[in-house]
Amino acid sequence: MSKIAIIGATGRAGSQLLEEALRRGHSVIAIARHTDTLAARPGVTVKQVDALDAAALQQAVSGSDVVISAAHFATLPAASVIDPVKKAGVKRLLVVGGAGSLLLPGGGRVIDSEGFPAEYKAEASAGAAFLDVLREEKTLDWSFLSPSAEFVEDKRTGTFRLGQDDLLVSSEGRSWISFADFAIALIDEVETPKHSRQRFTVGY
Repeated sequence: MSKIAIIGATGRAGSQLLEEALRRGHSVIAIARHTDTLAARPGVTVKQVDALDAAALQQAVSGSDVVISAAHFATLPAASVIDPVKKAGVKRLLVVGGAGSLLLPGGGRVIDSEGFPAEYKAEASAGAAFLDVLREEKTLDWSFLSPSAEFVEDKRTGTFRLGQDDLLVSSEGRSWISFADFAIALIDEVETPKHSRQRFTVGY
């Protein structure tokens, strides 16, 4: 079993990743700026850390087998994650990605499509920039998992599809994934790495 450090463990994606990791018997270092909602329980070490404090983050992830960043891109740029992880001696970094950088059938990115919501543009742009930095990263064994267009609170089904750089759309014409099923896909990657130094995506 692995020791998994999760940055942003109180968020919607991070909290589901925490539950999925524990369900499979891993131990978790749960890292968040505000940890009031993180109850002490077996298998979880809670660390209250401002992830922008590089030294504190380095110390928090030290000793883990893999780091998962589930923080918002607009508040935590790539260098603020990558540098502390490398200095801590952790070799693997998995990132909860965004859908904005995925490709549409015509070849353009989701973020550049007509009608892309203005309120999501800053976060999506920051996510695309994070991915660009990872693609130049030569030391870390990284993976970046993009959700589908809709990233929603829904049940854990265990049934989904994986893709690479193209937006996944269901037979009903909807592009979506639940936080719980996204967590399954990402913890699968922790346990059985298949997308080393790659972005991939998950959807129904």
